[in-house]
Amino acid sequence: MAAVIPERVRPLVEETAELARRFEKAGKSLYLVGGVVRDAIASFPGGTGLRPDHDLDLTTDARPEETESILAGWADAVWTQGKRFGTIGAAHRGRRYEVTTHRAEVYDPSSRKPEVTYADAVEEDLARRDFTINAMALRLPDLVLIDPYDGLADLAAGRLRTPLAPEVSFGDDPLRMLRAARFVARFGMAPDPELVAAVVAMHDRLAIVSGERIRDELDKLMTVPRPSPGLRFVVDTGLAREFLPELPALALEQDPVHRHKDVLAHTLAVVDKTSEGKEEPDRVLRLAALFHDVGKPATRAFGPGGVSFHHHDVVGARMTRERMQALRYPAQDIEDVSTLVRLHLRFHTYRMGWTDSAVRRYVRDAGPLLGRLNELTRCDCTTRNKALARALARRMDQLEERIATLSAKEELAAIRPDLDGNEVMDLLAVRPGPVVGRALAYLLEMRLEEGPLGKEEATRRLLDWWRSQPESSTR
Repeated sequence: MAAVIPERVRPLVEETAELARRFEKAGKSLYLVGGVVRDAIASFPGGTGLRPDHDLDLTTDARPEETESILAGWADAVWTQGKRFGTIGAAHRGRRYEVTTHRAEVYDPSSRKPEVTYADAVEEDLARRDFTINAMALRLPDLVLIDPYDGLADLAAGRLRTPLAPEVSFGDDPLRMLRAARFVARFGMAPDPELVAAVVAMHDRLAIVSGERIRDELDKLMTVPRPSPGLRFVVDTGLAREFLPELPALALEQDPVHRHKDVLAHTLAVVDKTSEGKEEPDRVLRLAALFHDVGKPATRAFGPGGVSFHHHDVVGARMTRERMQALRYPAQDIEDVSTLVRLHLRFHTYRMGWTDSAVRRYVRDAGPLLGRLNELTRCDCTTRNKALARALARRMDQLEERIATLSAKEELAAIRPDLDGNEVMDLLAVRPGPVVGRALAYLLEMRLEEGPLGKEEATRRLLDWWRSQPESSTR
């Protein structure tokens, strides 16, 4: 079906007018496709305008060599890394464009890469898109909507469908099953029953998708305003078992402390609370919320006081590290998220109050993750007991006040011994080695326990410590 589009999306035409004329002059068609079309039409939050950071995806009946020739002289830069898949990239006045020849790609059942064949009709290209709401195209320059699979109606109805049978769509690219979860969460769409049935039947096909692609799609899900509906979708359909089996395991674990019937429900609530109200959710913090209780099933124990999960923070940190490594996360992400998981109970270990020493240790261990750790701790409180929730919030307020007060007196953000390694070696007349490490650890312990001592007092304490060490008598 073809329909004329309202004036409110005319900025898309103005942005692409010159490029459209070049394709028209060459006797080739040009269509704008992808999320920018969907968002411009749908008026979803953040989707009514053409932002400067939007990349524009276009499709054409021109072959890659012809596209490259048409872009020459117009683009500020052209790149051809995707040429074998029919895509030529370009930049023009700060905007990035990707122009792809109409495709009818098909994935081999045992392969992670598509076998690309070209098509002459845009409708054939749209048939191979992931969902009907993405299978719409704006013909340029006359701004006519090409909507052969009723994506516009699905947008209005809040319904998530695939252009072809879902078995065909997910067979072409199994990652679309995980992408469906993101669309369910981001747009509040109801997945079509046939789509759900296909994911239930085909989720093991995700095994042919690379860890990097799964990771990138998971990150996108975790940074929508409210990820929990998408996470619930991957658990209920069995898809989570293929890339995040720790998550469905939480659904089987009873939650005796929080207001939810199981640990999964609590986890989803914590994920939604983190970065709540922020325009750009904190991806690392959201991942920490997702993983923070994964150690509970492995540490469950029953005693006189009921069920317990002792050391689930330590076990969970190890499990987090292993899962993120399997998903090919960068080393810094793995370190940050696993550290937050390991420390997420630290706040509760100081039930009798916060001494200066305890504050220093908390800040030292959190390091640059301090703000995230505090937010995770706050969000981890999902109790239905309002008095308890207020008490926990008040204790966190008091801790943050103590941190601010102590930071005004000391350099809490960079706690280190009062003497450095070179000074230690000079004072003790030793070479680099284990002795220096032990001496610095001793000085750091004093710094954490008592605060800054000054070089004179630190020197006196170090020499007293050294005289008590067996090694000193052999010097």
